[in-house]
Amino acid sequence: MNFLARLLQAIAFIPGIVTSIEGLLSQRPGAEKKDAVMSFLQTALSAGNSVMSREIVDEAKFRDGLAKIVDGTVECFNSSVWAKEQPSAGPAFLSA
Repeated sequence: MNFLARLLQAIAFIPGIVTSIEGLLSQRPGAEKKDAVMSFLQTALSAGNSVMSREIVDEAKFRDGLAKIVDGTVECFNSSVWAKEQPSAGPAFLSA
């Protein structure tokens, strides 16, 4: 699997992972939820993909880029009608 395919695979996972982690850890601080999303995403991508690591020459930068995509996904969720329809008792996605 080439780099672009791996990146697109990661991006496809993010909304579902963010939604799931928000549901599981809704009372936790945003930073903890983001860490959980990143951990889950890295585990999902690395499962059985050791051959692909040759195409990512700087894993730290790749993870940083994924973290920015997670932040953007959360920003999109928080600015959407969907976030406004959530119970008003708590903050929006991955917020502190």
